[in-house]
Amino acid sequence: MDEKEKALAGEGCEILVPFNERKPLKDIERSIIKTYRKHIWSKFVKAIKEYELVKDGDKIAVAISGGKDSLLMAKLFQELHKHGNQNFEVEFIAMDPGYHPEIRQLLEENCKYLNIPVHIYKTDVFKVADRIAGDYPCYMCARMRRGALYGKAQELGCNKLALGHHFNDVIETTMLNLLCAGNFKTMMPKLKAQNFENMELIRPLYLIEEEYIKRFIQNSGIWPLNCACMVAAKKIGNKRFEIKDLIESLKENFQNVDMSIFRAAENVNMEAILGWEKEGKKYSFLDEYDEI
Repeated sequence: MDEKEKALAGEGCEILVPFNERKPLKDIERSIIKTYRKHIWSKFVKAIKEYELVKDGDKIAVAISGGKDSLLMAKLFQELHKHGNQNFEVEFIAMDPGYHPEIRQLLEENCKYLNIPVHIYKTDVFKVADRIAGDYPCYMCARMRRGALYGKAQELGCNKLALGHHFNDVIETTMLNLLCAGNFKTMMPKLKAQNFENMELIRPLYLIEEEYIKRFIQNSGIWPLNCACMVAAKKIGNKRFEIKDLIESLKENFQNVDMSIFRAAENVNMEAILGWEKEGKKYSFLDEYDEI
C-alpha cells in the first residue's frame, strides 16, 4: 500500500480487496442480512428496540463522515426501511470540514457506489478548530462538527441525528472517564440536544463491535475515510488509542472484560458509591447515611 492509499484507508482497516475490485452492491447489501446477521444486523435492530431509538414519524439525519462506521450505518438504515419498517424518514448528510480534494472525491465515490443519496455541504471546521484549539484540536473539532450536523439536520426538518459510535467507542469512553477524568460516565445510546430545540442524538451502532464493522468493510472492498484531518496528524497522540490498546491487553487475563466494562454502566449500585451528580448538582452518600 503506497502513502496515498494509507491516507485514504480507514484507520485499522487492512485493505483485503483491491479498490477496483469492490463487490457488487447487491452482494454488499445481502451480506448485511445474511453473512453479518448475528453480529451486525441483529445488534442494530436490538439497539433500536431496546433503547427506543426510532419511533413512528421520526425524520432522521444519518451523519456520514465517510468512515467505516457511518457508511455501514447508512446501509443499515436503508435495509431497515426496506424490510417493512417504513414508519420513519431518513436524510443522509455529510459535512466537508475542509477535506483534501481527493478525500472529498473518495467520499462522493463511496456514497455513489453504495447508492447512498447524500447531502454534502462545506464548512471550515478543520481550519477554525486548529486556530482556536492549538495543540489539542480534536475536542474542539468534534464539538464544532456536531453543532454543524445538528444545524443541517434541523434545516432538513429532522428531529433526530444518528451518529456512528459503536460498542468499542462506548467502553473506551467509559475507561477514558474512569482513568483520565476521575469519574464514571459512559457514552449514552441517545440524548437530547442542549442547544437545538426538539433535536435528539441517537447511536444505532451502540451494540455492534468494531471488529465486525471492519470485516464488513474489508470484505465489501470499500475504502473508507479515516479522520482525514491534516491538523490532528501533526499534533500530540490521542489517548483513546492508548485506552484501546489497554482494553486489548486486559482481554489476555480477564475473560469478556469488554462486556464487563459495558455492563458496569447498567449495574451501578447506588448504595455502594461515594457520590454522584444529577442535573448539575453533586450528592454524597453522607446526605442519606443517617436516615438509613
